[in-house]
Amino acid sequence: FPDLETNGDLSSDDFEYEDEAKLVIFPDHYEISLPNIEELPALVTIACDALLSAKSPYRKQDPDSWEEELQASKHAKTLVQLDNGVRIPPSGWKCSKCDLRENLWLNLTDGSVLCGKWFFDGSGGNGHALEHYKEMGYPLAVKLGTITPDGADVYSFDEEEPVLDPHIAKHLAHFGIDMLQMPVTENGLRDNDIKPRVSEWEVIQEAGVKLKPMYGPGYTGMKNLGNSCYLNAVMQTIFSIPEFQRAYVGNLPRIFDYSPLDPTQDFNTQMAKLGHGLLSGQYSKPPMKSELIEQVMKEEHKPQQNGISPRMFKAFISKGHPEFSSNRQQDAQEFFLHLMNLVERNAVGSENPSDVFRFLVEERTQCCQSRKVRYTERVDYIMQLPVAMEAATNKDELIAYELKRREAEAARRAPPELVRAKIPFSACLQAFSEPNNVDDFWSSALQAKSAGVKTSRFASFPEYLVVQIKKFTFGLDWVPKKLDVSVEMPDILDINHLRARGLQPGEEELPDVAPPIIIPDDPKVRLFYFKASFLAALDIDESAVMQLAEMGFPLEACRKAVYYTGNMGAEVAFNWIIAHMEEPDFAEPLAISAFGGVDSTAAAGLGAVGLDNQPPEEMVAIIISMGFQRNVAIQALKATNNNLERAVEWIFSHPEPEEESESALDAMDMENNVNANILAATGSEEPRIKDGPGRYELFGFISHMGTSTMSGHYVCHLKKEGRWVIYNDLRVCASERPPKDLGYIYFYHRIPS
Repeated sequence: FPDLETNGDLSSDDFEYEDEAKLVIFPDHYEISLPNIEELPALVTIACDALLSAKSPYRKQDPDSWEEELQASKHAKTLVQLDNGVRIPPSGWKCSKCDLRENLWLNLTDGSVLCGKWFFDGSGGNGHALEHYKEMGYPLAVKLGTITPDGADVYSFDEEEPVLDPHIAKHLAHFGIDMLQMPVTENGLRDNDIKPRVSEWEVIQEAGVKLKPMYGPGYTGMKNLGNSCYLNAVMQTIFSIPEFQRAYVGNLPRIFDYSPLDPTQDFNTQMAKLGHGLLSGQYSKPPMKSELIEQVMKEEHKPQQNGISPRMFKAFISKGHPEFSSNRQQDAQEFFLHLMNLVERNAVGSENPSDVFRFLVEERTQCCQSRKVRYTERVDYIMQLPVAMEAATNKDELIAYELKRREAEAARRAPPELVRAKIPFSACLQAFSEPNNVDDFWSSALQAKSAGVKTSRFASFPEYLVVQIKKFTFGLDWVPKKLDVSVEMPDILDINHLRARGLQPGEEELPDVAPPIIIPDDPKVRLFYFKASFLAALDIDESAVMQLAEMGFPLEACRKAVYYTGNMGAEVAFNWIIAHMEEPDFAEPLAISAFGGVDSTAAAGLGAVGLDNQPPEEMVAIIISMGFQRNVAIQALKATNNNLERAVEWIFSHPEPEEESESALDAMDMENNVNANILAATGSEEPRIKDGPGRYELFGFISHMGTSTMSGHYVCHLKKEGRWVIYNDLRVCASERPPKDLGYIYFYHRIPS
């Protein structure tokens, strides 16, 4: 088929150009100018018109990825900021008027941290930020958690809409938030841009060493489309795994035969196309001797047209994603999870190559006072190891280096040669296995808040183990930074000692009791607490919600999926999402449909709606959990057509509900028991796990150069045919010094027992 894509910049206003299209018939190279209705069959004409009208990723940006342009606030230029000494830390925020820790807004006038409005998806608050504006008149606020070097979410209470603040860097710096500003040296370079002589850029890219180019199948480079090296590194690693090679390249004829009319919007087609490009060897051929001689004679280097340009793949896989659809640098770990989500969603039949990464984590939570425990399981794809800085083996050198660095900075001299912290891998593994404190832990044994600790172990070991070194963090000045450390990763990794063991003899489980709900006397406050208690009564597993959200699904849809599958885990909830994602209310908040009657489409599949229009058992249980009698809950729901919010208001306005016959209540109980049985029978599918021994061998790692995930460069090293190979965008070379101690994400393969 004709190649209509071009690498040229066709969007420039400095040039005039004309498009000319021809149909070329091989092998005679016979050309027919288009359009040509007279000479061509109708089907050929239709195909040519479709190709010519297709929106190539080379020629345009997807307009769906652009949002309505925000306007600068009229208050930004003249905003008055109080000199009250307020400094905002980079984490641990809480509303100054209540205990909420989400949906918090920083007022840019006085530095108050207050909660926003309450929303049905549970992400809101008590509206204290708006109340503060009405009381004080301070117009602008920034949402905490959205601040990046590119800007932040700013809202104008006076203008009643999101706005731009052209002076956001200055306004944030007033409260000690230096996210957008870095000190500039006399030569105009930022301090972070001054590269030490032993920089990770040189070490990771193996600069200064003559590297031998590699050609052939599996040694094909990928063009950097502008900060797309994170995608290149991940895809090179993924297609070095046999399961992914078989699923896409091995099935390429079948995938192409059954591809939809628009293959540019089909995930499996795009994966097969990319995999074939990387593994076929057609785009990785060594130069001919005659070409080399010609280059030497002309004393010029003519780059080879090797490698592939994944523009169409990137345009499709990032469509609709606010970060990956941009041209900014991204986190390779987040892209890996996004890719696994798409693989899961588009798996055909029983073949799902992402199964090789999936494993179960057992979490053991213990009440420190009662010593009672609770065991839960969740699905994960990555083992995240903390960096144990306190275990550095070269602390004296680090102290001396820091002194020299400060002296050089004060004297405006060149910085001394870099000294990296050397962290033993065993210390990182030990930090992973140690108990962690649980914030705001409520002990069901004590019926009160208490100290709690959580320990994680492997309930299963995956076929391929992905290990992330958690190098990225925030400084006290809000500047995102990377821990420049050296962790000597082992070639052979044995984690069998981290195998979960379940409930042990002598351990006593925590009672399965929910925290009590206290309803205040004030009607307005009571209504807010009702809404909050409704969400709490849903008993949604937030860890499962976040796993699904990290895959790219809407947060509201993730909450509904976990709720409607009875907290059976992310894997079962994922199946619910796949079954319901085409529905028009897929991304609608769970609480909205619950207040107005449970969503019939979602609930019907789980028997949530009572038989003969009886109130759903879930709603009855929620009202009972608030302290009301069962017969009162049923009467209220029936009187309000199963509208949960109105049902509670009905209860408050009917302190003495009518009596119902005992037989009627028994009939309702019987019907609700039928619903409970239906609910219990659903969602029984277990996550597909490839369990086995926990002994692994390193076969690849992705490295990051730079000070933040939002900047820098990624490369990957892969072990192929017994030797290490570096993949640096289009450059694919035999590695001489693989920097295994400076990696960010490591890939291990299980050693057969």
